[in-house]
This record gives sequence, structure tokens and C-alpha cells, in this order.
Amino acid sequence: MRRQSTAADGQRRATVTDVARRAGVSTATVSRVLNRNYPVAEATRERVESAMRELGYVVNAHARALAGVSNRTVGIIVNEVIDPFYAYIARGVEREAALGGRLCLVCCTQGDPQRELAFIDLMHERRADAVVVVGGSIADRGYTTELARRARELDAGGSKLVLCGRPPLGEQAPTVAVEYDNEGGAFAITDHLLMQGHERILYLGGPPKLSTTRDRLAGHQRALRLRGIAADPELVRPGAFSRSFGYRMMAEVLREGTDFTAVFAANDMVAAGAAQALEEAGIRVPKDVSLVGYDDIPVAQELRPRLTTVHVPLEEMGRQAVRLAVSGGDEDDWREPTTGALRLGTHIVVRDSVAPGPGRSAGM
Repeated sequence: MRRQSTAADGQRRATVTDVARRAGVSTATVSRVLNRNYPVAEATRERVESAMRELGYVVNAHARALAGVSNRTVGIIVNEVIDPFYAYIARGVEREAALGGRLCLVCCTQGDPQRELAFIDLMHERRADAVVVVGGSIADRGYTTELARRARELDAGGSKLVLCGRPPLGEQAPTVAVEYDNEGGAFAITDHLLMQGHERILYLGGPPKLSTTRDRLAGHQRALRLRGIAADPELVRPGAFSRSFGYRMMAEVLREGTDFTAVFAANDMVAAGAAQALEEAGIRVPKDVSLVGYDDIPVAQELRPRLTTVHVPLEEMGRQAVRLAVSGGDEDDWREPTTGALRLGTHIVVRDSVAPGPGRSAGM
């Protein structure tokens, strides 16, 4: 005898058959309403949805997965959810996913690339419509090969791997990508300091193997070259994208007596830590040392003086990641067709943390 499905309180759960009987339609029509894979008259859809509410019908996600049906889910994989950089992108993903009636699942890797790969597999098993991986990637051939393989597997299953703020995997990997002008932003903020007369610029933070760090450092060094200033390895101090690293490294540089007149922190959290160390050492920003950051997260306006930084459209990146991956369908008919890649711009936000340096005062 077939066992009836029961809820936690012992009551039998409503089935598709129950919903069909209550709405006066076939089970096939109920499935079409649930899966949104076939046109259904609006009046019929309303009757079915009303019946579902009255019966307390809940979709069996496992059964839908076995049937090869999308679970209307978008997965987002980030390094750390409390980091504002990732949090604002995640908010964009969630809000855009919600507009299409999709659930957003957030996974945190804590910087472990193997966890990232495992989470992609988990999202694939759940038949997610899209899997968005956020932030820079490490330069490792084995990892890149594995990521490309998963992109092909997702694509074969009707899903998409979305690269958000990281380099492409090549033509053999079917992905969509949302990038921002990372190197250009670093070039612009460095040139801003150079135009203010700062030639000894301390570059602080960013894991050296991460693509985000490589691009920002490349933009910084390109600006120096174009102004005829030789890069000094002593002024490049890579490390974590964290406030604690900014504080520790800034304090260490001050103890060493390194000569610099400005600091380019690789992100705003590093800048906040550096500002604290400078304040404790009695060094005033910007009168004694100028300070800039990157990302334009809320801490940039909370610091005193307010931080000059590079604005990255974080939430819009998250929104566009979903739009690129799941464009099409009822909820997207009004949008213009999108391509598989999108590059968003960055720009400097000038606030109060930069003052003229020695070169400017000398008539630069």
C-alpha cells in the first residue's frame, strides 16, 4: 500500500492531485502553473494558486529535481558574507533573483578554492538556474581546469556559471561574466595622487595571488610609469583585504621609518586599519599623509576625514549577474537581450583624505 506524505504535525500533505481537484483542472495544468514552462490562462492560474493556498500545498523540491525541473534557485558563492564588498553584491543578486520569483542561496568559502568548487557541485545538484561566483580568483592551473569543467557541466544541465568580478576562463568554458574596470580604477586613483604631488606612494594590502590584487597593482604601477616614476618594491606591501592587516602593516611600516607621503590602500577596509595606525602614531590625514582606498563601501564616508576612494557598482554587479544568467521567461520579456559578458565602469569619489604633496607644493 502506498504511504501518504505527511507533514510534521501528522496531517497528510496536499498533493498535486488535491490541488487539481480543488481548482477543477488537470494535474498537467497544475504542473504548468508550478513550473511556468507553458502558457496558462490568467484565470486558470489564479484558480490553481488559490487552491494551493487553501490546501497549504508546498512544492516538493526533491521531486522536481528528479524530474529535471529547475528549482528556481540562484546560488551565490562569496569569500565572506560580512565583508561589505561581498555583501553588497549578494544583495544585488538576491533582489534581482526575487524579482523573478527565485530563491537565493548564499555560500561562504572563507577563501578556500576547494570549498568553492564543492559549493558549485552542491548548487548543480539542486538544479540552480545560475551559480554566481564572486571576487578574484587564484592563479592556479588545476583550479582553473576544475572550474571550467564545472561550467561545462552546469551549461549541459541548462544552468550557468557566472563570473562576477573575476577573469574569464577562456572560450572553452561556457560562462557569463560581469566585470568592472578594476585596473582602470587603480590607475585613476594613483594618478590623482600623482597630480597632487605625491611620488612616494605606499601600496598596502591585497593577497598577492588573487586576480583582484594583480589588476589593482597593475593599474597603480602603470600610472607611475606614465608619469616617469620608478616603482619602488619597498613601497608595495601586499596582504589581506582586512582592517586588521591595514592596521598591523601600517604600524610596521612606520616603525621601519619607510619614506612615503601617501597611502593607496587596496580596499576601504585596509584604509580604515591604516588610518587607525596613523592616528595612534600622531600622524594626521591628510595634513601629514594622504590616504585613499578602493570599493567605496560605507566605511569610506564614516572615516574622519572622509576617504577618497574608487567607486565600484557592487549591487549593480549582483543584479546584472542574475540578468545575464537567467534572462528570458515571463518576468524578463520586457528587457532587451543581453550578451554573455558585461563590463561596468569605476570612478573616483573625491572626499577629504588627500592634500597636496611635496611635488605639488614645489610647483609640480
